[in-house]
Amino acid sequence: MKPLYRTADIRAIEHAAAAMLPEGELMRRAGHAAACAAQRLLSCPPAAASTAERLPARAPVPETAHTPSQGPAQASVQVPARTPAQGSAHVSAPGSAPGSAPGSAPGLALQQVLVLAGPGNNGGDALEAAAHLAAAGIAVTVGHVAPTATQSPERAAAWQRATAAGARLVEALPPAAHASSCRAPGGNGALIVGGLPNAAPPEADRQMATVDEFMAAALQAADWQLVLDGLFGIGLARPVAGGLRQLVEAVNRLPCPVLALDVPSGLDADTGAIVGADGIAVRASHTITFIGDKPGLHTNEGRDHAGSVEVADLDIDPALFPPTPLHLNQPELFSGYLQARRHSGHKGTYGNVAVIGGGPGLRGAPLLSARAALHAGAGRVYVLFPEDPLPADSGQPELMCRLADGYDFEHATLAIGPGLGDSAAAADLLARAIASNSALLIDADALNLLARDPHLQHALAHRNKNAVLTPHPLEAARLLGATMATVQADRVAAARTLAARLQAVVVLKGSGTVIAAPDGHCVINPTGNPALATAGTGDVLSGVCAALLAQGCPPWQAALAAVWLHGAAADALVVSGIGPIGMTAGELVPAIRTALNRLAS
Repeated sequence: MKPLYRTADIRAIEHAAAAMLPEGELMRRAGHAAACAAQRLLSCPPAAASTAERLPARAPVPETAHTPSQGPAQASVQVPARTPAQGSAHVSAPGSAPGSAPGSAPGLALQQVLVLAGPGNNGGDALEAAAHLAAAGIAVTVGHVAPTATQSPERAAAWQRATAAGARLVEALPPAAHASSCRAPGGNGALIVGGLPNAAPPEADRQMATVDEFMAAALQAADWQLVLDGLFGIGLARPVAGGLRQLVEAVNRLPCPVLALDVPSGLDADTGAIVGADGIAVRASHTITFIGDKPGLHTNEGRDHAGSVEVADLDIDPALFPPTPLHLNQPELFSGYLQARRHSGHKGTYGNVAVIGGGPGLRGAPLLSARAALHAGAGRVYVLFPEDPLPADSGQPELMCRLADGYDFEHATLAIGPGLGDSAAAADLLARAIASNSALLIDADALNLLARDPHLQHALAHRNKNAVLTPHPLEAARLLGATMATVQADRVAAARTLAARLQAVVVLKGSGTVIAAPDGHCVINPTGNPALATAGTGDVLSGVCAALLAQGCPPWQAALAAVWLHGAAADALVVSGIGPIGMTAGELVPAIRTALNRLAS
């Protein structure tokens, strides 16, 4: 199981764990985990457990250093130029020569890492990581946005440790209200530094750049091998704006890897939405998230901004983690229903699927769905048209084409909606399908018909078998009487509300598809890619799910399996060079069959 935790749960776990540990221990562990992840990205020897031992819990503060609450440092910080760094100072381990770097390797000083440390405890995690990286011999520059209020003791200790370890700190007060305007030297938001490579030091009577503008320039002053994003964590409540927005934009233009600490700055950890209507978030190539995994890293904007996600539980006692109704999808949740086939089986063993749809000008949609059902193992597949049925599918002659009016809906698993249209006859077919005792999947046009008719919604909610609904965000919005923006603002909440209201398993499609059960359980799917953003892929998904229902999968497991297989097939096609640009829905069908057979073998 891969649990996902919302911010409130993470806070509760963190609070309980901190009460059992020395002050600052969780921050130190987070910093060490981040440093290990950073060194892996740099192809350096990872920081061993002994790395933490050679950094004292509270490193002594050099006489020339100052604490963040005292304001900006003067004449002490330089950003490395576009030449190989000369190394940095280190805290020695017991038995090592002063100034040496235990565990460092030749060439580490050539690695230049920029660490962005924000004003909160996420910035403290970044400072701890900077201390470890500097102690390992890596040239570390910290862009440090000092807190405006009194900081936590553990964050102050992290600042001291980073300084003592030899990290170069660019120190400044955050600009008032995130303003990007320049201020006079020494004014609020001004940055005073000893020198900036490739630029003359500012003269005494010149206006000083804000921290944001300076950092935007500093990003161009060195060939960074890695950026660590520790600007804002899970507590961010307002959009990143002003100069800090410009800083994020500059980070997003860099060609090097970006490692986000806990969450990419600007991303809502619960929903995957960008914080604020006009907000921005760091686009990280990698994220190391602390304590537990977060849903927002895997849905909505999360996958575009979090990149590859690694979870560091910080060695917290598992007993402190509460049960959660939210998980990542994985085969162990459904593979028990994907059985290898018996020699004695026959087509009747594996069920009938009837795809109902294909109104005028929309014949391709039910054919895609039916072909997918056939390749996903259904014993017999029918295509039921509301009028003028095709004589056959010349591309898949195994399919049986019929008029829907003459078919007994009790004799097959029903998938209604692909290309169905919005006619009165289509609405009558939906009413018949809901009234039947058969397993039922509702998609596409049938969802729009359902959204218009409260009586059909009532009948669906009181059906003796849970249906599976597969809306995209706009269809979900129509069903909820909301806007698509509202649905996307919290996809998990939208799917959960719809599942409870209609007593159905809801598959809310999109990046990080959300599958919700009527009892509140939700799963976010990690497979799939932008190749799926093309016409017909939803019809294919419906056919796969219907085939699994016909073969005996309960609705919940059928939905989980269909969504996972659908995405995994797209991933395999992209790896083979088919997509993401130009992949077609029809190409998914045989790839899904391959993925299904691998799981069922």
